[in-house]
Amino acid sequence: MSEAAKAGTPYHISSAVVATMPQATESVLAVLEGMENVEIHGHGGGKIVVVIEGKSTGALGERLTQISLLDGVISANMVFEHVEMEEERQEP
Repeated sequence: MSEAAKAGTPYHISSAVVATMPQATESVLAVLEGMENVEIHGHGGGKIVVVIEGKSTGALGERLTQISLLDGVISANMVFEHVEMEEERQEP
């Protein structure tokens, strides 16, 4: 077994704040709800707090870029990123 397999696979988790035009918040929320690996944790005053998960920092960045390009989004900024190691499952 390789050292990487022993250590597990890195899994990235990030929080982000999405600022929207107030009249577009509901439509942005609807799109975010349908996005894979995106979870909404709260919203108010035109801001939406989300958690994005993925296999790499690049995957998180790609998703954040997609969010920032949505109609009605003013900005989408990563606030925090954490990396956990997924333990490799071994068959008995």
